[in-house]
Amino acid sequence: MKTIVSYCSPHILALEKVAAIPMFLGDNSGTAPAGFADSILRFALDSAFANRYAYCSYTNDAAADNISLLFYDKTKFGFTGIVVTYSNVTDFSTYKLYYKSSGLITGDTIFLYVTLNHTQSGNSSTTRNAQISGEMSQLASIFTALPNMLNMGDFNTHNSSEGCYQTLVSPSNPAFAFSDPPFYPDATYVYPADWDNNPLDFAKNLTTSTRSSSSVPNSCGTSGGGKSWYDHIFLSPPLVSGTMRMRYIPHSYFAVGNDGNRTGISINGLPVNTSAPASVIQAIFQMSNKYPVMASLEVDTSTLVSIVSTRLQSSFAVCYPVHQQLRIRLEGFEKYNTIRVESKDMLGHNISENEVPSADGIIQIPFNGPPGSYILELYNGGSLLGKTLFTK
Repeated sequence: MKTIVSYCSPHILALEKVAAIPMFLGDNSGTAPAGFADSILRFALDSAFANRYAYCSYTNDAAADNISLLFYDKTKFGFTGIVVTYSNVTDFSTYKLYYKSSGLITGDTIFLYVTLNHTQSGNSSTTRNAQISGEMSQLASIFTALPNMLNMGDFNTHNSSEGCYQTLVSPSNPAFAFSDPPFYPDATYVYPADWDNNPLDFAKNLTTSTRSSSSVPNSCGTSGGGKSWYDHIFLSPPLVSGTMRMRYIPHSYFAVGNDGNRTGISINGLPVNTSAPASVIQAIFQMSNKYPVMASLEVDTSTLVSIVSTRLQSSFAVCYPVHQQLRIRLEGFEKYNTIRVESKDMLGHNISENEVPSADGIIQIPFNGPPGSYILELYNGGSLLGKTLFTK
């Protein structure tokens, strides 16, 4: 069984049904209503998917006037903590998530680390070179090689030759080399690349700015329309190779709302932008001067989906949930006249309960739970026959 999860950086207002949404967001010195992180939950995430998303604890050791926030889909992931923080003008923190799967029953799961960035802007790269160098030194003090890790955010780089960019993609130790998907593995572009001086060559990936004016619709953003590529999602080697059961899906990286015709033009300017629904285009224009960038990962749970009971000499496994039906394969349950199938969410709340005739083979039962992770339990009378986890 394989599950698709998607990641977004750095800014987004209108949301698709994705599994995890890390974002960089400036907190404007904490003046947003109800606190900035809480306002994103209340007015954006919860309004679309009630009680589905959460945000990780965050740091501001640098005492900056902006912070990085990581939001995640709590039906797909759990948050274990911040692994390391490096402070230089702003904080560069690495977060550890675990994928909710049936492997949790036996103590096994898949971990994903996310490092959030917001480097110093400006023509001089001296400070941001030092920031990324310090960040990577901190990671090297924790890991002997990069695990499943996304390194993402606003890097403010003007070309691929900047020191900070080279520190990420071409370090002295290849075990710490990140990949920028449009260059590798997608091979859409080749190095060296200068998106500041040659924006038309990278038109579909430009992220700065969604606005041609610095005062419309407000004065908190930059002007000039699409002119540079500051925002990236870098991939660690295991995410490219899939050796740790999580893999980048080739060519899934893209800038949301950028149709390739935005160089020097607002996201909602002419020619008409049809790369996303008009409401999404307008929402991005209103909220942010940056295009969101997204990438999708495939999670391989094929070794984590079934439980076998040697005592009962029987086994069962969730084949796959399709639409509003759940398919379950049974083996060795023919001794029972009927079995009761219960599904619960990760908090233990009952989602469905069905009494079905017990027979070997595939049974199909109604299941209308929203996307997420669930516990499936089989009973005969009051006796628990077994349980497993599955993801819809």
